[in-house]
Amino acid sequence: MIQRFFSSARRDFKSLSEQEILALAISSEEDDARIYLAYADGLRDSYPNSAKVFEEMAEEESTHRARLIDLHKKRFGDRIPLIRREHVRGYYERKPDWLVRPLGLEKVRAQAAEMEAQAHRFYLRAAQQCEDADTRKLLGELALAEAGHEAKAEELEAKHLPDDVREAEDSAERRQFILTYVQPGLAGLMDGSVSTLAPIFATAFATMNPWTTFLVGLAASVGAGISMGFTEVASDDGVISGRGSPIKRGLATGIMTTLGGLGHALPYLIPHFWTATIIAMIVVVIELWAIAWIQKRWMETPWNRAIFQVVLGGALVFAAGMLIGNA
Repeated sequence: MIQRFFSSARRDFKSLSEQEILALAISSEEDDARIYLAYADGLRDSYPNSAKVFEEMAEEESTHRARLIDLHKKRFGDRIPLIRREHVRGYYERKPDWLVRPLGLEKVRAQAAEMEAQAHRFYLRAAQQCEDADTRKLLGELALAEAGHEAKAEELEAKHLPDDVREAEDSAERRQFILTYVQPGLAGLMDGSVSTLAPIFATAFATMNPWTTFLVGLAASVGAGISMGFTEVASDDGVISGRGSPIKRGLATGIMTTLGGLGHALPYLIPHFWTATIIAMIVVVIELWAIAWIQKRWMETPWNRAIFQVVLGGALVFAAGMLIGNA
């Protein structure tokens, strides 16, 4: 009873028989082939040439699976034990990132490389544990094949992804990232940083009370973030414009709007008014320069125009807040 209570549902790899090792290898190859096909499906619409690379990698995994099944039939018959990676303690797991859409090219390529490295280590370990000559030979060959998949992937990329095609796909991925995250986030940061200047500093100079100023800044920042987030979600479903998921864009806009306002509201947690105000002014300058840098880095806006737009707009709103607060 005690032994049953403390026993794990997973097996140690060392406890697996040679038949179970073959069964585990077969199920792992099946899973990896399905994952590569899922990658291909997720990339096909936006990156058709990269999708072809993963389709051929899936075919390679299916070939490995067929060789393993043939050996199992030869040694143990047609009935393959049901054993999967989740049944073995310490065995590598596959994160379900292939379910996330849209897939990122670099992330998919990196994950594929990690998959091949894990499979290589498995076959090396499995070959050491098997005594049958044919089994050790096959597992060793598969270990070499998995180790050589990086070269195979490069060969497939050279076949399906010449430099001009790869450059075009990378450019399309960067554009999608900008449309889905950078552009909405920048709009939110600008709105949160600039639009909250007037109410925060108007309250500050009208009341000379840091706590009251903080509460107004907090309310303005959170309210603006919620409003901007829902506006972004409702404005465009992304189907025709290609701007991506409205939920992701809404979150990027809402979060950055809130952060933009909180940046110069948080200093008013300091009880000394002028200390808080000076720090808040420094934060405003940093926020405006950050906005100008993002415009230059991601939106390719010339420095002089970015600085002029951001600094002029921020200065006007800040001046309005001070004038109203001192009225």
